Amino acid sequence: MEPVVAADDVSKSYDGTRALDGVSLAVPGGEVFALIGPNGAGKTTLVRCLTGTATPDAGSVSLLGESPRESGRERLGLLPQSFDPPDRLTPRELVAYYAGLYEDARDPADALREVGVEPDTDTWYGDLSGGEQRRTAVACALVNDPDVLFVDEPTTGVDPAGRRDLWSVFEDLADAGTTIFLTTHYMAEAERLADTVGLLADGRLVAEGDPAGLVAEYGGESRVVVETDADPGAFAESEFAPRATENALVFEGVPATDIGGVVAAFESRGLAFGAVEWRDPDLEDVYLALADDASPADAGDAEVVR
Repeated sequence: MEPVVAADDVSKSYDGTRALDGVSLAVPGGEVFALIGPNGAGKTTLVRCLTGTATPDAGSVSLLGESPRESGRERLGLLPQSFDPPDRLTPRELVAYYAGLYEDARDPADALREVGVEPDTDTWYGDLSGGEQRRTAVACALVNDPDVLFVDEPTTGVDPAGRRDLWSVFEDLADAGTTIFLTTHYMAEAERLADTVGLLADGRLVAEGDPAGLVAEYGGESRVVVETDADPGAFAESEFAPRATENALVFEGVPATDIGGVVAAFESRGLAFGAVEWRDPDLEDVYLALADDASPADAGDAEVVR
C-alpha cells in the first residue's frame, strides 16, 4: 500500500547551512507519526517540505500519492508552531473564517466544542489564555475535516488537563482514519499518541520505530534516581557507580528490590538526599541518548537553524 506521507532521501539547506541531510520516511494511512528532536534539528523544515511550503534541494516527497503542491487543500490540515491570527476575532469568528476557505467545511461551533472551547464566548482571540488560543488553533486546522493532519507542537502552552483532552481528540481522529504527522517536545505525548516515532537530530533521522521498541533498544536499564547534591565520587568504593545529573544522582541497572541498598549507601556516608525514585526507561531516555550521540563534534560546522 502506498504511504500517505513519504520522504525519500530529502536534503535542504539555507544559505549554506544544512537543515535536512538525507531524510527518508513513510507514514501509512490512519497512523500517527511523531517527530521528536532538539530545537534546530530540522523538524519544521521537514514539515514544510512534506506540506509543499518548501522545496527540497535533493530527494523527493509525496502527500496522498502526489506532489504536496498538487494535493487538494481540502484534504490537508496544517497547524504550524507559530500561528498568529488577528487578535480581534472571537474563536467562532476565527474558525468560521478558515471554514470559509473550503467548499464543504464543518460547522465552526462543532469544531470548537471538539477541542474544548465554548463557541459562544465573546472573548477576542488575543485575550484568550495561551491554552485556549492553542485549542482554537487546533479547531482551525480541523474545520475542513482533513484526511491528513500536520500539527507542529500542537499542545504548547496548554495545561496538563487540556493537553490530555487534545490527545483524546487526536486519538479519535486517528481511529476514524485520519493520518496525523506531529512534532512535539513532550515525550509523553509521542509515547501515548504515536504508532511510529522518528528522532531527528542534526538534520538526520537517527532512529525510527514504535515507542516501546525504541525504548527497549535504546532506553537503557532501569535505574534509581536520587535527589541530591552529592558528588558521584563519594561512591568510588561502593558497588554502585552513579552518574550525575542536575540535582540528582542516577544509579543505572538497579532493580527495585535494591533501592534499600542505595539508601543505605547514602546513609553510611552521611550524605544528604531527598526524593528517591525507581523507574524503567522511557522515550525521554531514548531522546537524551540518541540526540546526544548525534550531536556534531563541531557544532559550528553543521549548525541547523530551522
